[in-house]
Amino acid sequence: MLKHSLPEIKTMLPGPKARSILERRQEAIPGSIKSIYPCVIGRGEGAMVEDVDGNRFLDWVGGVGVLNVGYSHPELIEAVKEQSGKYFHAMMNIITHEGYVALAEKLNQIVPLKSERKKTMFANSGAEGIENAVKTAKSYTGRPNIIVFSGAFHGRTLLTATMTAKKAYAVGMGPFPDGIYRAEFPYFYRNPEGCSEKDVIAYYLEKLNKVFEEASPAKYVAAIVVEPVQGEGGFIPAPLEWVKAVRKICDENGILLIADEVQTGFARSGRMFVSDYWKEAGCPPDILVTAKSIAGGIPLSAVTASEDIFNGVTAGILGGTYGGNALACASALKVFEIIEREGLCERSLEIAKKCRSRFLSWQEEFEELGDVRGIGCMMGIEFVTDKQSRKPATKQVSDIIDHCVQHGLIIESAGAYSNVIRFLCPLVVTDAQLERGLDILYTAIKASRK
Repeated sequence: MLKHSLPEIKTMLPGPKARSILERRQEAIPGSIKSIYPCVIGRGEGAMVEDVDGNRFLDWVGGVGVLNVGYSHPELIEAVKEQSGKYFHAMMNIITHEGYVALAEKLNQIVPLKSERKKTMFANSGAEGIENAVKTAKSYTGRPNIIVFSGAFHGRTLLTATMTAKKAYAVGMGPFPDGIYRAEFPYFYRNPEGCSEKDVIAYYLEKLNKVFEEASPAKYVAAIVVEPVQGEGGFIPAPLEWVKAVRKICDENGILLIADEVQTGFARSGRMFVSDYWKEAGCPPDILVTAKSIAGGIPLSAVTASEDIFNGVTAGILGGTYGGNALACASALKVFEIIEREGLCERSLEIAKKCRSRFLSWQEEFEELGDVRGIGCMMGIEFVTDKQSRKPATKQVSDIIDHCVQHGLIIESAGAYSNVIRFLCPLVVTDAQLERGLDILYTAIKASRK
């Protein structure tokens, strides 16, 4: 079975069938939708992909965090088949379907928020989820502004591209919406020179307070939006002490705290959500947005907030044709079952322990491996030209990615300078596959130094 197989490259990449399809892609699809990988998927199972020429790849990207339960889980296939035999779609503004209600009930039960009385709405993508969370916060508070952070990625719609820090995702798209202000995100590996560990939280809180002083007074801020682990920004975890302080600032000023868990949710961190750790520490969010792995590959996102917050939203602001599609809801309900029954939160921590141990040993071995960080099975390895200057080693990471894919391992970069290798392997990866992937990556790092 492909699910239990190991990487094996049988042809030059891309193979003849893949090359033909990639040529058709070039003719039919805008070049701005980029892909550097010489692969055309034929089928996928578990953490493995087989291309149309029979080459097998271990996938450590997982659709960028979409496939925590893996490719082609048989129970998801059956759940979607069963639902498709009844109906594909029923718009919730017109006809209620029970799957939407049941999935909302499940999220209301487990999403860790400040309030215990919750409600949930559904959209189709992470960006849509964030847009609806922002609209909810603005409508509830009656305030016009939001605060986001350096390194943030929240989507590619006009609003979320404005919220996103890296403007390579929004070249030529202005004018941008007003009322979005940016503070500096805690990036411990690149703290200001001379800023001690003792003073670092105070430094970043001062940067946040500067936004209130110089951009928007706190009384006009509806929400502060935080990724518990920055994704595109370089897999940088939000320090818990900083989150506690931000939560306090929100409480003192009537500001809502929104957790963007689009990429961090569904067992990736070792808990269902990173916000579970926040709640244990006494600093849960007011609104949580999730997507990606929620439905195992079918487009779906969710916004969960307190009952009071949603009750304070003006009628007509929320909704959408496909939000909470019946097929997606059926798949998502099954995803929850699989995660809980197969113990994928625990498995995430097992994988993370093995990988972190190996990554840290490489950090000692290689001058170019500057930092290893993350929460649970969402880890990043930052490459630099040398540990003293910490200059981003963008070219080296590009070479590592190319070497890996040529040997059957699919990985991806992240960070402002694309010098971070991200780890988003499906949580159903076998031990043998994990070891093979680590071996391929190690060999790639060594080859990139020549």
